[in-house]
Order: sequence, then C-alpha cells, then structure tokens
Amino acid sequence: MQLNGKTQKKIRNIINYILFMGPAVGLFVVIGLVPFFFEIWYSFTNWDGINAEYQFVGLLNYIEVFTDDPKYWHSMWFTIKFAFWVLIFSNVLGFIWAYGLSKAIPFRNFMRAGFYIPRIVGGVVLGFLWRFIITELFPVIGEATGLGWFSQSWFQTESSSFWAMVIVMTWSMAGYMMIIYVAGLTSISQDYVEAAIIDGAKSSHVLRYIIFPLLMPAITQCLFLSMVNSLKVYDLNISLTNGNPFRLSEAVTMNVYQTAFSSNQMGYGSAKALLLVIVIAGISLIQVAITSRKEVEL
Repeated sequence: MQLNGKTQKKIRNIINYILFMGPAVGLFVVIGLVPFFFEIWYSFTNWDGINAEYQFVGLLNYIEVFTDDPKYWHSMWFTIKFAFWVLIFSNVLGFIWAYGLSKAIPFRNFMRAGFYIPRIVGGVVLGFLWRFIITELFPVIGEATGLGWFSQSWFQTESSSFWAMVIVMTWSMAGYMMIIYVAGLTSISQDYVEAAIIDGAKSSHVLRYIIFPLLMPAITQCLFLSMVNSLKVYDLNISLTNGNPFRLSEAVTMNVYQTAFSSNQMGYGSAKALLLVIVIAGISLIQVAITSRKEVEL
C-alpha cells in the first residue's frame, strides 16, 4: 500500500523521536520510575533488603516515623535549615559575581571560569578537600590573625559542623548560580536600561525595577536548583562531617541511608525516603509558584 507524503512524514518524525528520545526515556524509566514504584511498595512492608521473604505491614512504617523517630525529624530540620542558608548565600554571591562580571572588565572570562571551577569538583572529593582545609589551614589562619572563629573545633559541635557544611556547599554552588545569572543578564536588552537612565533613574532603581523583574526566570531556576541540590545533599555530608558529633549534623539523606542499608530496614528506610520526596516536591512547587508569578513577559 502506497503511503502519502503526510503519513510518511509522521512516520519519520515518530522514528526520529524514538531514536533521539528513546534511550533517555528508557534510562529514566529503568533508573528512575521503576525503583521509585518499588520504593513505594517496599515502604508498606518490613523487608530488610536481604531476604526474599517479607510481610505487608500497611502504614506501620509511616506511623513509626511520625511517632518514634526523633532522629529522622532532627535530620529533616537540619537539612531544611541547611538548604535555606545555602540558597541565600549561593544566590546572593552568584548574582554579585555575575553582575560584576557582566561589565566590560579585563580578564572577565578567566574570572568566570575561576569562579565556576569549584562546581566541577565532586561532592566526596570536595568534602575531603575542605575537611583538610578546615582542620589544618583554618587553625593556622586563626593563629596568624587572632580570629578565634577560624581556630574553633569545627566538627565537635552541631552548630560548627552545620556552618562548615553551609560554607562548603555555598562555595560549590555559587559559581554554578553565577553562570545562570550571567546568561540571564546578557539576555536583557540594554535598551530598557538606557531608557531608564535617560529618564533619570538611579543605578539602584535600574537594578530593582528593570534588571530584577527581567531576570526573574533565571532567579526562579537558580532558587530551584540550589534548594533541591541542598535538600538532596549526601556525599558532601558523609565526607565532611559524617554526621558528627553524635549524628547531630546528619542530613536526612544520610539518615535514610543508615536506616535502609546500615540497619537493614529497607522497608522503613523506603518510607522515610518517600516522605523526603514529598517534602522536596512540596517545597519546590511552592517556591516555583511564588517566583514564577513575578516573571515579566515582554
């Protein structure tokens, strides 16, 4: 049967979609969706992650999380606070760098590359590198400058371990945020800025009423990425503080791992992980909904 040109074009498009999108969709299904649905099922069981036999326990795991697991909720609150401060510091620092490097200054691209390099370093390597810096170099700086802030025992208290993680994560994320802000700033037409200056607007007014509203799509993206990456932190946590002291600096992902794999409570750990997914999804939807409303359409 002879196919007309329109039908042949549709078939070619379908084949192209399968060839280009098929591998990515297949990997997402195998690596993402299938484990996720298994996680939902296991969260209603008492599976230990090893034996083939397990029992369906219904909502018992979730009830235990809410009624008899203060360490989980401590780690959840620790992670939310950590994500909040990393979001603030990394975005403020990233925007300052981007705004300064969007000007015509010498060695601009070199400095952009230098600020972005920390993002290339992996989480585990990053943690061990900064652990060496904090334990070996910070005391030297504190002794030379007389600043006790550098000389404190960084991993002996919950507060100091918390701020050590915030510092390292901010250092890692700020350059990444800078690149996105640079892209957003370069996409803003200078006609709006020049028109505002001609009308007598000050630099602060231009920044507040012109640049920020037009930069809101980039701000939405940066806030989302910094928040989600911080809420999912694991490798940095285990290599930098390892939850010390006494698991007080333990992020929620580390708590889930300890439950599921170290304690062989896969069903209970799956329930914890699913609650974390709900928290991340809820916070992300609220953040995107709030910031996307402030975006300006030209």
